[in-house]
Amino acid sequence: MQNIHDKKTDQEILDLFYQDKNNEWLGILLSRYTLLLFGLCMKYLKNQEDAKDAVQQIFIKVISELSKYQVTYFKSWLYMVGKNYCLMQLRQKKHLSIELNETIYISEENELDINALIKKETQLNTLENAILLLNNEQKLCITLFYLKKNSYLEITEKTGLTMLQVKSFIQNGKRNLKLLIEKQEENDR
Repeated sequence: MQNIHDKKTDQEILDLFYQDKNNEWLGILLSRYTLLLFGLCMKYLKNQEDAKDAVQQIFIKVISELSKYQVTYFKSWLYMVGKNYCLMQLRQKKHLSIELNETIYISEENELDINALIKKETQLNTLENAILLLNNEQKLCITLFYLKKNSYLEITEKTGLTMLQVKSFIQNGKRNLKLLIEKQEENDR
């Protein structure tokens, strides 16, 4: 089944999964990104066995969670799921190290690195969640411009919007993102 579908885009395979809920489609998608996911897990967990285990756990999570969401960019969504999983593992390790500080020692430098990483990831998660709350046009233009690094001209060609509309959606999207993030930060205090 996989060889026949190698030329299909992620979105085409995702659409097929949403139509018939056949996990074989997910198998095709996940096999495309196994190495990427393993690299991500190695980056955060710094241990080959932990990274392998994490990839397996992320696959299980994706299989159980994907049908609950209407995912548009699978690779980005998978990356976010993987990153969040790794951060949770780091948080658990940090918590465990505090409880077992007689037997496990984390240097202040490593602890600062973990705290900085967790803070940055929290900010990125807040941004990702805020993007999801934008209206469709703003979300599309912001994603294409900032995340996919498309130019205004490329966005107009892909979306059929005018240059003025694209600039307006990006400007209004940025303003709305700022407001949404500030609101979220207030709620977190």
